[in-house]
Formats: sequence, structure tokens, C-alpha cells
Amino acid sequence: MSNHPNELLYPLDSRPGAVESAFAAIQHVLASFVGIITPTLIVGGVLGLGEHIPYLISMALMVSGVATFIQARRPMGIGTGMICVQGTSFAFLSSVLAAGFVAKGQGGGPEEILAMIFGVCFLGAFVEIFLSQFLHKLKTVITPLVTGIVITIIGVSLIKVGMTDLAGGFKAPDFGSPGNLMLGGLVLVSIIAMNRSSNSWIRLSSIVLGLAIGFIVAAFMGKISFSNLANLPLISIPVPFKYGFSFDWTAFLPISLIYLITAIESTGDITANCIVSRQPIKGDSYIQRVKGGVLADGLNSMLAALFNSMPNTTFSQNNGVIQLTGVASRHIGYYIAAILFVLGMFPVIGGVLQNIPKPVLGGATLVMFGTVAAAGIKILATEHLDRRKMLIMAVAFGMGLGAMMVPDVLSQMPKLVQSIFGSAITTGGLAAIILSAVLPETKAVAAAEEPSADETAEAQAS
Repeated sequence: MSNHPNELLYPLDSRPGAVESAFAAIQHVLASFVGIITPTLIVGGVLGLGEHIPYLISMALMVSGVATFIQARRPMGIGTGMICVQGTSFAFLSSVLAAGFVAKGQGGGPEEILAMIFGVCFLGAFVEIFLSQFLHKLKTVITPLVTGIVITIIGVSLIKVGMTDLAGGFKAPDFGSPGNLMLGGLVLVSIIAMNRSSNSWIRLSSIVLGLAIGFIVAAFMGKISFSNLANLPLISIPVPFKYGFSFDWTAFLPISLIYLITAIESTGDITANCIVSRQPIKGDSYIQRVKGGVLADGLNSMLAALFNSMPNTTFSQNNGVIQLTGVASRHIGYYIAAILFVLGMFPVIGGVLQNIPKPVLGGATLVMFGTVAAAGIKILATEHLDRRKMLIMAVAFGMGLGAMMVPDVLSQMPKLVQSIFGSAITTGGLAAIILSAVLPETKAVAAAEEPSADETAEAQAS
């Protein structure tokens, strides 16, 4: 443990021993494991993917391992060369579900749904790959105000999913029963209590432990069955586009917008990682590190779609692990990658996780989705909110959340318009981007509000 905020036990290029490396890697895996698997569990449950879920979880873990290795190894300048753990992104969840419903609405079964999801995610990754080379220009369009608005809308729109699961799941016969609410509430309270612990291990593992407590209690309540495990293969084999490849513009456009936001969000995560790893946050080396990191983010998302997983992004919670432990050696990333890949090789792990009851999962995701919304609010809180910015926020939140709460408002519009603007993220995000571009800002206000590079980096790190 580092005793001084400016000390690192193991700097970026140091090589800790095998025991120290494995110990540090396990802490990173505990901090990110639930975030990697949860989007797949939610998508699989909502879209009725059933028997495919264990394989999809395996692919999510294996791809996250490979993606984390690329970020740490930085081959051919692709990656950050730091401990940037990559995992399945919650930001895409609403848009991925929308893409699945497009395929389902066309009469498609689970394989057609997955073909649509992975097809649009694969092509959408090119958006982030392209933008990685123009990040300095992108920041004039996607400002902290826009980013904060979009992330807040993402979190708020997902809270409904978490609360639905906590009550028992969509169309559950016992929806809202006292047993379901008690189980979800137990997980929620457990996570809150452990998150406030003075023990760093308990804090890091609060969501994992909360899910474990809920799982055990659910087992005693007779809500868990392992009958599906007998039919699972011993090893998961990655198969490129196992379910085929499909494309639809109405599914693609909302996802491409999220890739745009993700490029900026990853820049903030990488900057924060540079700070906690004691690396420069100015100059050519910093710019190249960020470009390489966002490029890897896009390529890893493409790799994820190719091997049947949802888009990846850098996990900000792992920056907290670096700061907490004082271990910034990028070689730890190799150990993290190996652990994730090995976990993904065995579909029985996915089969067990598939049996997590909806109320247990909902108790955890309610906290996680609320955290996403809180992160967006935190970004907005760093802005000087003048009348112009308040107007942009009001219109973006009003249109985005309004479209989500009253989906029938577009019922008389063409199907294409319904599919695109029925998404709270797309509607609110586009409103924020367009208004930020067209509403004039006085030079005096802009100069007064422009933060320095150091101030921006410190805010992202915190």
C-alpha cells in the first residue's frame, strides 16, 4: 500500500514478482468482473436469448482479456501502454436493446437478434477508430456539457431496467412480490454497507459480495436451479460471427452516436489513468498515448462484435485500484488479461451466472446505473451553468427523457423516425450537440469558463 499520494510501489515500467502481480491483478478483476458480465446478462434476459447466454458471457470475458492485453502491451502504438482494463460498456446497453428489438420486430429469433446486434456494433466501431485520430477537433463539438448530459440520460434511462429486474423481471408472474422486493433490497443494502467499509478489499468487492449474498439467500428460497449446467460444453471456442451478420440503419445510428461519446469518455479515463500512474498529461507523448488508447478502444469493440460480444470501453473504476494500491506497472495488465481469458474459457461460469435471479441482479444494477447517472451529474457540476447551458440542458433532458417516458409521441411518424428518435440517448444527445453548436456563446464567457489542461485532468481523475 502506498503511504504517500505521490508514491508508487511499482511504477509504469517496473516488473513486480509473480505473487505481487497476481495479487494486484485479482483486485482489478474483482473491481471489473461484474461490470463485464452484467450487460450481457441484461440483454440476454430482456431479449430472451436463453441458452445462448453462457456462451455470450464467456465471449465477453475472453474479449475483455484480449482487449486489456492490447491496451497494456501497446503493439504498433495501438493502446495506452498502461493498466487500462477493458470491459463491456453500459453506455451501449439501451441502443443494443433497441437494435435487438428491431430484429425481433422483423420476426427474428435469438440468432437473428444477435446477428443484428453484432453487425451494427462491428460497423459502428469504425466511428471511434476514425475519431481517435481527430480527438483535438472533436472536443469542440462534444464538450463536457454534452458528455455530461448524455451520460446522465444513459444512467436515468437504464434505472428502469434495474428496477424492473429488482421487482422480478419483465412480465414475471410474481412481479413486485414481497419476496422479490426483499431479495433485491437485501442486495442493495449489502452493497451500500460494504461500500462504506474502511477495509479496501471489501469496498472493491462490494458488488461481487452483494451479489453472492443475494445468490445464497435466493438458493435457500428455492429460486435457483442448476439443471442447465449439464448440457453446457466443457470449453468455449471463439467463433467469428457465430450467429451471422446483419445490418439496419435504424439500429446503427443510435449506436454510432454512443461510439462518438465513448471516444470522449475514454479520453477522460485515460487522462485520469495518466495522473494516477504519474505520466504526463501534456505534450506529444500524452497525445499519442490518448490517440493509441482510443484507437484500441474502437478496435477492441470491433473485435468484441467479431467474437460475439458487445462494445468494450475502458473501465474508470480500475484507476481507483491503481491509486489505492500504488501499483501502476503495465505488466499487471498481462495478468489481468490472462485471468479474464481463462475465466471465459469455461461456459459453466456463464451458466452459473445466468442463474442469478432477477431481483438479485436488479439490486446490484440499480446501484450501478444510478452511479452512471451520478457520474454525468458530476461532470455537469464542474461546468459554470449560465443561461445558455441551462437552456441546452433543459431542452436535451426534456426531449430525451420525454421520448423515453411517452414513446407513443412518435406513433404517427415513419418507422425510421420512431426507431431513431425513440431512443432517449439519441434524441437528447443530438439536441445537446446541435444546440451547443448553434447557440452563440460570448467570447468573454468562453474565456472565463475555459479550464486549464491541469484543471480538466484533475477533475477527470477525481
